Amino acid sequence: MAESQLNRRKFLRNTAAGAALLALGIKSDSVYAKDDLVKLTILHTNDVHSRIDPFPMDGSKYQGLGGVAARAALIKKIRREEKNVLLLDAGDIFQGTPYFNFYGGELELKMMSMMGYDASIMGNHDFDNGIEGFHKQLPHANFPILNANYDFSDTILNGKTQSYKIFKKGALKIGVFGLGIELTGLVNKQQYGNTIYLDPIAKALEMENLLKNEMKCDLVICLSHLGFKYNDKKVSDIVLAQNTNYIDLIIGGHTHTFLEKPESISNLKGKETLINQVGFAGINLGEINFIFEHSGSKKITYSSVVQEVNTIFKI
Repeated sequence: MAESQLNRRKFLRNTAAGAALLALGIKSDSVYAKDDLVKLTILHTNDVHSRIDPFPMDGSKYQGLGGVAARAALIKKIRREEKNVLLLDAGDIFQGTPYFNFYGGELELKMMSMMGYDASIMGNHDFDNGIEGFHKQLPHANFPILNANYDFSDTILNGKTQSYKIFKKGALKIGVFGLGIELTGLVNKQQYGNTIYLDPIAKALEMENLLKNEMKCDLVICLSHLGFKYNDKKVSDIVLAQNTNYIDLIIGGHTHTFLEKPESISNLKGKETLINQVGFAGINLGEINFIFEHSGSKKITYSSVVQEVNTIFKI
């Protein structure tokens, strides 16, 4: 008999402006007590790598963790509790278990659609069956694939992805765009074909200006498969945050980095950009809650929750 057990490890961090909540006598977990405050809940995964089932109960480090069933139950629970929810993924949906070898990615995209993902990006392993293989599975995705720095114009994926998407949650406008890692040297040329890699910093500056200044988004999110950080000058999420102006949150992937709370980086304007990544294989579900003032949608504070997706088998 299988029993789903949801272990919740909370890590709370307030910005300096968070003192405004205390001055009002409002606790972070009771923000709906004030009509002028709006809460946005962002749930996210990265590098799930075809982990449909939980890890086997074989005494290994991750036994019983991950799996679509437990994650779906957790997402459903949070959606019941929260009004404004976005569910996002930072790439490498494919490759890692026999499910991908047998079904070619169909099952992964169907499961994500059933869970109600709002958007994802392509990671390097999402090219493992070539762009033709990814294109074949796209009809199973009821959500957009966002990639601003991959030019697919001369490929079968032309017009099948988007640079960005704007989501409306209540009075809020949330702009989300995607950035992928350089494919040369990482993916075989025959797998990505005539895909052209564009400089991620330049595209990020373009996207953030569009979303923040032209489209007037209240929150700008980058879905990144660049990697958290490197020892050399390779573009990473840290480098991206340091060299942009308006990105509020970078949801990262590729490096399988387990962060218990978001990394806070000062951007070019000296303001805070958050970076979060939750490991791999669907072991954790990231949750970040932003609180806004309804008038002007000013960001007040945020909290970060790392939710362990845990399935315990009892005999």
